[in-house]
Amino acid sequence: MYLNTLSPALGSKKQSKRLGRGIGSGKGKTCGRGHKGQKARAGGFHKLGFEGGQVPLQRRLPKFGFHSQKALFREELWLSDLNRIEGQQVDMAVLKTAGLIKANTKQVKIIASGTLARPFVIRGIPLTAGAKKAVEAAGGSVEE
Repeated sequence: MYLNTLSPALGSKKQSKRLGRGIGSGKGKTCGRGHKGQKARAGGFHKLGFEGGQVPLQRRLPKFGFHSQKALFREELWLSDLNRIEGQQVDMAVLKTAGLIKANTKQVKIIASGTLARPFVIRGIPLTAGAKKAVEAAGGSVEE
């Protein structure tokens, strides 16, 4: 076997149609492109989404959706979630170690939802007015 004798298997390679080789070929003269028009010209193409000059769909539809980057680092916490903390002191570090908030959270607000089982001392975390009353009613305190 020599390199000059190698050839692909019969039928594995289909020959392309030769265009513009006379009327007898079936693809002569206009080469299957028809007469005139953008697609008949060399280099006649249009960009993706082009609709012939009509305002394209991606411009007719309104823009929508927005995701605030600040919201990624903010969380809300219920009063009843504080019952899962072992100590009485509550601050950002304690909430993160208890797994109540994500590690990358920068701001937390405690919301008056649920009840407190015991008094807590809350430091450096904002509360709603109702949550503040509930903490103080349970015997705890809020330090800012």
